[in-house]
Amino acid sequence: MDSQLEKPRHIVRKFQARPQHEGVGAVVRRSIGRFELRYFDPFLVLDEFSVAAPAGFPDHPHRGFETVTYMLEGAVKHEDFQGHKGLIKAGDLQWMTAGRGIVHSEMPAGQGVSKGLQLWVNLSSKNKMIEPKYQEIQSKDIASTSKNGVTVRVIAGKSMGIQSPVYTCTPTMYLDFTLKPSSHLKQPIPIGWNAFVYTLEGEGIFGLEKSGPSGAHHLLLLGQGDGLEVWNKSNKVLRFVLIGGEPLGEPGGSTWAVCYEYR
Repeated sequence: MDSQLEKPRHIVRKFQARPQHEGVGAVVRRSIGRFELRYFDPFLVLDEFSVAAPAGFPDHPHRGFETVTYMLEGAVKHEDFQGHKGLIKAGDLQWMTAGRGIVHSEMPAGQGVSKGLQLWVNLSSKNKMIEPKYQEIQSKDIASTSKNGVTVRVIAGKSMGIQSPVYTCTPTMYLDFTLKPSSHLKQPIPIGWNAFVYTLEGEGIFGLEKSGPSGAHHLLLLGQGDGLEVWNKSNKVLRFVLIGGEPLGEPGGSTWAVCYEYR
């Protein structure tokens, strides 16, 4: 919270993620992995999904990357061809390393609409053929803290003195922030990493205090620097995720092309 930033990152590109149909009857707001932004090393896809039964994502394969499913509302049940299955409820996290390949399904559980975020993180060439594995964390076990009107849930990496237990093959930070009105945040980001913000609720000012506000469902690509400043000058709560990763410097297109036809 009191971190001093020598070179705060600014927004270099901003666009709204618009709804599109994916899977079987599901709706996603795709911000990475579409024509505006095909690849943002090491990130292949970011979807904000909304799905209600009988719609969903039946059996489909993944290979060569990690999928990060973070539930915001409702629940989804998942199952793979090796018999691994479970339930991801609101606030829960599943970090799946597809590695050399896995076929699985993700379908809504219960009544009503289930919403969440799914991020695809590319794997380096040396890790693309590793054995598939899962890291699953319930909402109550996700590292979280609050100070001066700012609450953070640390999905990966560290913030405000706490660290996530999640291991990431590709070095990644994934932070879920909620800012009350009139609150201010300074969050360090490793120098040289690519980073972006995806807004979920409310509106905030990112990067420069004199910038205009950004509302929900916007992707904000950040330039280089050592961290991000955020202000909530509205009278409503602001919620967003801040995600960053160490660039691989390797092509992402081949992995994306293999998987896109199934999603």
